[in-house]
Amino acid sequence: MTIPYYELPALNLPFDQKIDIFGVVSAVAVFVGAWLAAKEARTYAKVSDRPLRDLVPWAVGFGLIGGHFMHVFAYHPELLTDVWVVFRVWEGLSSMGGVLGALLGIFIFFRKEKIPLTPYLDPLALGTSVGWSIGRFGCFLVHDHPGVKTDFFLAVEFPGGPRHDLGLYDMFVLLGIAGVLYAVKRRHPPPGTLMGLLAVLYTVPRFFLDFLRASDLSFVDRRYAGLTPGQYTVVLIFGVGVWLIARARRTSLTPKG
Repeated sequence: MTIPYYELPALNLPFDQKIDIFGVVSAVAVFVGAWLAAKEARTYAKVSDRPLRDLVPWAVGFGLIGGHFMHVFAYHPELLTDVWVVFRVWEGLSSMGGVLGALLGIFIFFRKEKIPLTPYLDPLALGTSVGWSIGRFGCFLVHDHPGVKTDFFLAVEFPGGPRHDLGLYDMFVLLGIAGVLYAVKRRHPPPGTLMGLLAVLYTVPRFFLDFLRASDLSFVDRRYAGLTPGQYTVVLIFGVGVWLIARARRTSLTPKG
């Protein structure tokens, strides 16, 4: 038994414009993630939520650029035969490139506004984990992360045979991580711990799931020494996560005054 493969129709907009279901789900993911992060800033971190509300355009804008650049330059450099593809940021996105771009946008915003970032890390982690899982549901709906052929019970019946759907698996991983973060939140760990946990808990399964990516289709991700660009990226993010957890613990052990 497998999960049926289906293609949802695009939604018709005024002036003969269309938007596919992935765009709709992505917008919902950003809204929910931003709303939760702002809520946790007020209720959990006890700080103003205004920076997180003002931050959204920066994170989304840099995320789109980073996601597109990584898609073109790292995953599919063959697309560069058309130089204008670099500027069409709506044509192809890498989730890990989007993460790096969003992180850069967040860092620049907080530096520009001269606001300490640390108190906002954990609210961002709580909102991001839920919003990201919704975004991955959108990936599953459009089946844009096909894996290798399999008879696994969660396989999707792609044209040509059942395959792993890595968007679906990523959604489950992120939902589980969100549950862990909200459980740990009750213990009020030192600031930065939840963001560190999000980085560590996501990157480990993501590294190994990438080995299931399809390599027998006409449009597949580029590998470098047998690894995808995403796998190299998650190693970096894992290191940042470990550093955040260690820094949070070290800060909590430092005597006050």
